[in-house]
Amino acid sequence: MLDPRRLLTFREVARRESFSRAAEALALTQPAVSQQVAALEREIGTPLLDRGPGGLALTDTGALLLAHADALSARLRAVDAQVAELRAERAARLRVGAFPSALATIVPDAIAARRADEPDAAFEAREGSSADVAAGVRDGRLHVGVCFEDAAAAPREHPDVDRHELGLEPMEASVGPHHELAGRRRIKLAALADETWTAPSPDGLVYRACVAAGVEPRIEYLTSDPLAIRGLVAAGLGVALTPRLLAGQLHGTSTIRLSGTAPSRRVYALTPAVGARPRAGAFVDALRAATRKRVR
Repeated sequence: MLDPRRLLTFREVARRESFSRAAEALALTQPAVSQQVAALEREIGTPLLDRGPGGLALTDTGALLLAHADALSARLRAVDAQVAELRAERAARLRVGAFPSALATIVPDAIAARRADEPDAAFEAREGSSADVAAGVRDGRLHVGVCFEDAAAAPREHPDVDRHELGLEPMEASVGPHHELAGRRRIKLAALADETWTAPSPDGLVYRACVAAGVEPRIEYLTSDPLAIRGLVAAGLGVALTPRLLAGQLHGTSTIRLSGTAPSRRVYALTPAVGARPRAGAFVDALRAATRKRVR
């Protein structure tokens, strides 16, 4: 079995591309760092670093070992966070991270539901992108993460965490209150072919859904802020695809369901693969119930 201390020392050298900078970061002497890396190379039986005139470069074996060293470092950080939490007797407090529309809807629904069953339960909630939330769950900063992805794409894989499906969330069209389509119950996405659009990105879910419907969207406003989207649509400056969780939240706009196969998001939760909080499972169940209620 590889010596984990040597592996982490090698990781520091590889990340900093310098033995001296790694030694400074680890509070060791440079010869000690060199000796540990050399011992690891003897243990592996092949060089891990090319020491050329241009500086240090990873060999193929070194790149493979660095990936495992990163995973080991992340797991050790998670252990530190979880043990420190238990020492501080904060095990009853559940820390949740979520994307904005979940933080405005299903997360407070789930917290309220759990507090109805456990009045003394304590919660913290913070906003983050799906990537940030997944990283927080993996390294122990969060106990539960709520993420989404385009349902047309393959499910995203997150290492060292358990994934729990919460449901599919259809997207709906949002237009201004004076738009000619305002008040309609259902439309085809192609009905918005000539419109100006607002979207979170120029090539994400909105763009792909429009192209799949035969529409080349003219995206002139890029924002993921629900308040900005509401303002742009309400002013008649553009139209948008809105996740159903936000459908009733964008006051001053008209939300219309899409006929046919509507684009949708896959909503899911993450918990640590090891050391999950006892209350995390019940909270995920509450999130799933809240999602079903809001997207039906």
